[in-house]
Amino acid sequence: MNVLAIDQGTSGTKALVTGTDGAVLGVAECPVHPSATGDGAVEQDPGELLASVIAAGRAAIARAGVVVHTVGLANQGETVLVWDRATGEPLTAALSWQDRRATSVTEGLEEQRDRLAELTGLPLDPYFSAPKMAWLRRNRTTSGVVTTTDAWLVHALTGRFVTDVTTASRSMVLDLDRRAWSDEAVGIFGLDVADLPEVVGCAGDFGTTSAFGPSLPLTGLAVDQQAALVGEGCLTAGEAKCTYGTGAFLLVTTGATPRRSAHGLSASVAWDVPGSVAYCLDGQSYTAGAAVSWLTGMGLLRSAEDLDDVATSVPDAGGVTVVPALAGLGAPYWRPSATGSIEGLGLHTTPAHVVRATLEGLAAQVAVLAAAAADDRGGPLLELRVDGGLTRSAFLMQHQADLLQVPVEVFASPHATALGVATLARVGLAGSGASGLEVSRPAPAARYEPRMGADRAAALLDRFAGAAARAIDASGGG
Repeated sequence: MNVLAIDQGTSGTKALVTGTDGAVLGVAECPVHPSATGDGAVEQDPGELLASVIAAGRAAIARAGVVVHTVGLANQGETVLVWDRATGEPLTAALSWQDRRATSVTEGLEEQRDRLAELTGLPLDPYFSAPKMAWLRRNRTTSGVVTTTDAWLVHALTGRFVTDVTTASRSMVLDLDRRAWSDEAVGIFGLDVADLPEVVGCAGDFGTTSAFGPSLPLTGLAVDQQAALVGEGCLTAGEAKCTYGTGAFLLVTTGATPRRSAHGLSASVAWDVPGSVAYCLDGQSYTAGAAVSWLTGMGLLRSAEDLDDVATSVPDAGGVTVVPALAGLGAPYWRPSATGSIEGLGLHTTPAHVVRATLEGLAAQVAVLAAAAADDRGGPLLELRVDGGLTRSAFLMQHQADLLQVPVEVFASPHATALGVATLARVGLAGSGASGLEVSRPAPAARYEPRMGADRAAALLDRFAGAAARAIDASGGG
């Protein structure tokens, strides 16, 4: 069975064709171009998103040169737009998951913070879908339907009006225990449950599409990070992965029962397929690859390929500490208005010190997330599986293992998200004959063992915690 697996992401759409044994037979990528402004807006052109999905999918099939039997689609998760359900035409730009303008919505709902967390498992923050959906209703239009981009893309491909449960669990209006829309949460945001798409599982019959040439069933759906969790084989409670993309996203599988976090993490659905439902805890750093782009834009780094050469050209960060909160602080701080900071500058400071300190700050943010997950689970992580572009930085991965004090394993393929949604699509095509998930786990591309002593790691994390607290204070407390 050959699967066309599509990963529609923040800065591009990747499509690959995988064979029955999971081998990658063809790959294609199409860039997309978010636009950001100083007022916290980050928008995307819906037409460009759809065009990139179709172009990447067609190119991957052509390169594979095989018959494709089904399609799986992973999506950005918290990116939303308003569109006309009758015509399918977008009525607004898509507000990226990075867009912070819905802070004005969440600030007015502080009294509902605890209740929303109880219902949905999510902290109140403009990162999630519903605040941005409410912002669009208040500031753009009351016409049409307001949904995450996956519902619009699926409708454009198949005519169905659905969203998968993992994506819905990132909205702040899904009852996490029932895995169904919460009338109460929907009402808190002033939305209309009748305008929301049907919530479906991650594997099933979601219609057919001819967008890629031959008529193909769409049988796999998931939000990108949960798809990567499946792709990396984190199917047992306690197994964890982190994706280093535009941001850094750490997810820990928690099992068949939802577990709310006491430490500022999000609780979401990990997957829902015939014979298997699981939940996860997750946390996010909004800037990872974006911080490297910032370094290059500032002229501190020539290109991402030079990261390790520059970072290791100095023996340490020279007393510099960077809090890379260039788009606010996510979990476990939830300070959307926090700004980044650089501390410890002196006449001796060079660009290499700042580059090294930025990578150390990225690793520290992930370590903070891992510590929160360990406390919520009642036990430490035993290892961390990682994927994404920044895993090419051996310095960052080694420092990550040092701060975590556990091994870090780099996933053997750069396509974790697409491979995960391909697995879901295979289960969906099997239909009632499917029973749970089975993922073959290849040997890691690299494994990093901790080299730093525990006391030194703890001291570095304490220093980062102090710098983060000062960054929050300097920005008015978030």
